[in-house]
Amino acid sequence: MTTCDIIVPCYNEQEVLNTFYTETKKVTDSMKDYAFTFIMVDDGSHDRTAEIMKELAAEHSDVRYISFSRNFGKEAAMYAGLTHSTGDLVIIMDADLQHPPTMIPVMMKGIKEGYECAAAMRATREGEKRLSSLFSSLFYKISNSLTEIKMPQNAVDFRIMRRTMVDAILKLSEVERFSKGIFAWVGFKTKWYPYENVERTLGTTKWSFKSLFRYAMLGITGFSTVPLKWLSFLGVLMCGVAFVYTLITVIRWLLPGIAVSANAPLICVILFVGGILELSMGILGEYVAHIFRETKNRPIYLIRQTNIETDKLLH
Repeated sequence: MTTCDIIVPCYNEQEVLNTFYTETKKVTDSMKDYAFTFIMVDDGSHDRTAEIMKELAAEHSDVRYISFSRNFGKEAAMYAGLTHSTGDLVIIMDADLQHPPTMIPVMMKGIKEGYECAAAMRATREGEKRLSSLFSSLFYKISNSLTEIKMPQNAVDFRIMRRTMVDAILKLSEVERFSKGIFAWVGFKTKWYPYENVERTLGTTKWSFKSLFRYAMLGITGFSTVPLKWLSFLGVLMCGVAFVYTLITVIRWLLPGIAVSANAPLICVILFVGGILELSMGILGEYVAHIFRETKNRPIYLIRQTNIETDKLLH
């Protein structure tokens, strides 16, 4: 029998966690050729999420849980689940039921066809705020144009992976993780399954525009050095603009009858150059910050409590 671990990152999901387990269990129980185990990861929730995980584990032998010492982020929660998984196959899905459990048997067909990964992608983004949809679409276009790693539009974290792909992902132990980019970077044959966007019916979303923007910046700067090359181009461009402007000013000064005011052009040049410098320092700062956080070699997460037998509390 094929073993399959379902990794479920959770942050303040007390309202939906029991429903998620019940609905997903209905689907997994119908798949007789697979033995499923749930690995629920509490990402430092402030509600009863951790307690509900313990209750589920006490009632059901197929539930494992990991509770972080604080909130380390969804990326860390997914990495913790992957680290503690042992199944032949591994599924990653959200607890909010926006990743339909009924997709699991459908996606499993891709694995049977020989693919190392079967992944879901939104066919539409109906129900989402227009600004979020626009920002997401813009991110994929910018990211795919800047990097060699191409991510399908509207890809989500919901996927089934073979052990070979999971082991490859675990070799990338960087602290600042952008899983969508990592999934694409490791390669392997992936079959994509479009699905209609499902609106959350219980609980509230944990993503804000600010957090999504920071996540997008991590994805771009973590997998591309093109912005750094842009700085060199901007430097050359500014030198060219300064040279042309100086030449025009000298010619106007030499021509009789043309008054040359120094203040207005000088202010424009200062503001323009200042803006370019600020932009340059901001981009450089993003890359320096990546280096700073990675070289400290801090653990990606800390475990407060778990029912998984392990002596490795630091990762």
